[in-house]
Amino acid sequence: MPKNKGKGGKNRKRGKNEADDEKRELVFKEDGQEYAQVARMLGNGRCEAQCIDGTKRLCHIRGKMHKKVWIAAGDIVLVGLRDYQDDKADVILKYMNDEARLLKAYGEIPDHVRLNEGVVDEEDAAAHDDYIQFEDEDIDKI
Repeated sequence: MPKNKGKGGKNRKRGKNEADDEKRELVFKEDGQEYAQVARMLGNGRCEAQCIDGTKRLCHIRGKMHKKVWIAAGDIVLVGLRDYQDDKADVILKYMNDEARLLKAYGEIPDHVRLNEGVVDEEDAAAHDDYIQFEDEDIDKI
């Protein structure tokens, strides 16, 4: 049986995650960047995001964030726009909930963007509005 010559196993790869509670400086967008809300995750390090400028883009999660920063539907992210492809972008940074609220308070994100919620399509919202009330008399006749 061979000896283990590596530097550790699964727990070493996970790390300590020390920077979880640490406050970081709020990063604002620059030229060639845009705020976006993740519409849905597609897998393979990609997601579909609705940018604040009104364009829906296919976003690629950069390697530094891949499997380290978990992104879910409804999260506010900073994306880097591509010069040669307008319908694609790269996720640069994920904003925490308190940072997203600060961006909204500063007016960087419009008021119509809903925070801390998954993105709901109009079809899904209409499906929840259907309410049928049955009368007790109909049940007794059967």
